[in-house]
Amino acid sequence: MSAPSARTRPATPAPPLNALLLQRILTAFIRDEVTKTGAAGVVLGLSGGVDSSLAAGLAAEALGPENVLGIEMPYRTSSPESLAHADAVAVKFGFETIRIDITPQLDAYFERFPDASAMRRGNKMARERMTILYDHSMRLGRLVLGTSNKTELLLGYGTLYGDMASAVNPLGDLYKTQVWDLAKAIGVPAAIVEKPPTADLTPGQTDEGDLGFSYEEVDHLLHAMVDHRYEAEELVAAGFDPAFVTAVATRVQRSQFKRRLPVIAKVSNRTIDRDFRYARDWGL
Repeated sequence: MSAPSARTRPATPAPPLNALLLQRILTAFIRDEVTKTGAAGVVLGLSGGVDSSLAAGLAAEALGPENVLGIEMPYRTSSPESLAHADAVAVKFGFETIRIDITPQLDAYFERFPDASAMRRGNKMARERMTILYDHSMRLGRLVLGTSNKTELLLGYGTLYGDMASAVNPLGDLYKTQVWDLAKAIGVPAAIVEKPPTADLTPGQTDEGDLGFSYEEVDHLLHAMVDHRYEAEELVAAGFDPAFVTAVATRVQRSQFKRRLPVIAKVSNRTIDRDFRYARDWGL
């Protein structure tokens, strides 16, 4: 076996040093993707976290705040602070919000399954929220705006057909640490940017507690692994802990199914997403 590469440890993901340029790119992306479909605007789940706050701020600039609807969907155990932060973002960027309590339908469902695990409950909660977003998408003729960042997508840290679903996602190529930097730059309230990230599914839950490592640590590793294509041996030689490398690489591999359309059995000459592949706006 060849010796590990002598490549040096790459820097952490570059923050948006030219925040103005990145902001212009992402707002143009939102504007283009929404308007070319004929949609009237966007709806998004507004959680009070930094990802949805950044996405909402970018959308308000891209489309005008009157074309953005933030939907707050608390459960009975949701933190009052999260709702207060969601309201603060709406005031900051000037868009409308509505609040829909998902407690009745969740509790009615789990009355039949009282022994359901916390993960099952969290997944159900995320999917319930997404069905609400798509219902209001239909009601208003708007697209669902995604809020999942690159770190979450690579780690599979999200619910398939839940918070990972959307029609257009401006944040999917930004690592979490980059989301924080850009959110600061566009004026997301500091209390939101600086608080520990949480899906707010259970009291006291935090993202980094679930993952077992910090976003800063894993962004550094993912940046080397994905963007610079370092192999495992190179990552270890560059100073990353072997167990950490293995754990993260395993998560990325095992969550690949979440980043792909459903696999279709090929039985014809032209199969969707294999031979019949076109851009999403093909023919418009």
